[in-house]
Amino acid sequence: MAGRVGVSERTFARRFVAETGVSPLQWLLAERVRRAAELLERTDLSVDRVATRCGFADAGVLRTHFRRQIGTTPAAYRRTFARSG
Repeated sequence: MAGRVGVSERTFARRFVAETGVSPLQWLLAERVRRAAELLERTDLSVDRVATRCGFADAGVLRTHFRRQIGTTPAAYRRTFARSG
């Protein structure tokens, strides 16, 4: 991201935190988890496929970050949005 805007990584990170209150990595992980939640709500994709589509290495990594940010597992989250019959 820093290269795209033509500043050093350190300068970019400092400005990013000043504007958003979080580091670029924290922001990226939050966006990935947000997108995963959206896919879990709206699709029948497996948790493995959701993880891949959202940029996580595998479902285990998604589960770790999802639980940390949302407070539950992807599967339990999906059940909350299961369509009735």
